[in-house]
Amino acid sequence: MPTDPLHRKIDAIWRIESPRLIASLTRMVRDIGLAEELAQDALVAALENWPGAGMPDNPAAWLMATAKRRAIDQLRRQQLQQRKHEQLGHDLVAELDGGHADITDALDDDIGDDLLRLVFTSCHPVLSKDARVALTLRVLGGLTTDEIARAFLVPEATIAQRIVRAKKTLAAADVPFEVPRGPELAERLAAVLEVIYLVFNEGYSATAGDDWMRPHLCEDALRLGRVLAGLMPEQAEVHGLVALMEIQASRSRARVGPNGEPILLLEQNRALWDRLAIERGLAALARADRLGGSLGPYALQAAIAACHARARVAEETDWARIAALYGVLAGVAPSPIVELNRAVAVAMAGGPADGLAIVDAIAAEPSLQNYHLLPSVRGDFLARLGRRTEARAEFERAASLTRNERERALLLSRAAACDAGA
Repeated sequence: MPTDPLHRKIDAIWRIESPRLIASLTRMVRDIGLAEELAQDALVAALENWPGAGMPDNPAAWLMATAKRRAIDQLRRQQLQQRKHEQLGHDLVAELDGGHADITDALDDDIGDDLLRLVFTSCHPVLSKDARVALTLRVLGGLTTDEIARAFLVPEATIAQRIVRAKKTLAAADVPFEVPRGPELAERLAAVLEVIYLVFNEGYSATAGDDWMRPHLCEDALRLGRVLAGLMPEQAEVHGLVALMEIQASRSRARVGPNGEPILLLEQNRALWDRLAIERGLAALARADRLGGSLGPYALQAAIAACHARARVAEETDWARIAALYGVLAGVAPSPIVELNRAVAVAMAGGPADGLAIVDAIAAEPSLQNYHLLPSVRGDFLARLGRRTEARAEFERAASLTRNERERALLLSRAAACDAGA
């Protein structure tokens, strides 16, 4: 992280402006990789020039003008060998030299459309899920490859390769820089929302490493979700996802103890929950509801989270409603994970034996065989039924499956508690 005050300001400006900059440049050059290179060149120029000349009154416009000039220079060096580049060169020269009297006006032209196109391009289904996540964090989140690598606990070279391959794949497939229409929009929007929620979930419950949470990833995902909600205000599921993330993020301070240890939902100090974030989440959920139609998977999960948020103490939680909402979710987006969560709600509403019956019915699902939360949940039910020897074995199995050190310690402590009769 930069330590010099000016460099910190430049870094903050870059985080905010880079998605807009890359989006506008991609519209011009029709190549997300080239657009990012041009944006990076503009950032380097800022780091070289601003310490001596001072920060310009409009840093974003300065970065855009510099990036456009770099684009023109590059095209001229290539001697406009291809017709596409030739036309592009003429367009850029005209735009910079006379097409727009005011650079600020040029920067603001169609910026919402450009950002939306960039979101859908970064999350194009031609890319693997890992590639979509890496590219989205890079071009829309403004994160460096090192930051992404540290967040997901993989080598920096791996992230760099994913991003490079993603750009090459988009170029080779000649993916258009556009927002899809008709039925394709719903399909592609689902992929976009999935990527954003994957980023959030990795921050909310880290899959591996020493930390229970990675708050910066939650913040990045929330920022992307809010941007998308502003760009697509008529899409109920976008608001549903924002609502879900806001309400879940509201618990962040209460989820971690003084030594970094996990604190489970029912044991959290709800006075530490961020009431402002909860209000934002409830407002987003209300917007999704006002748009009409049946709620989608994210809005339904947000409605479940809202039940927890509205309970002043754990004992006031409306578990019957949560179980019912999970039943609806199972119909909309059926999966063993949804059934596992429904089992928890059913157990809280009707007793651990009812929950155990649901868990045992899905225990053979192939997708759950290495999923540590299955034995963790089953162990909890068994412990509440007084079957402590079986519960201990389930907690130990869950601990062997998780890759998160904080979670492993929690599960082993629960296993030990079974011996103590706690």
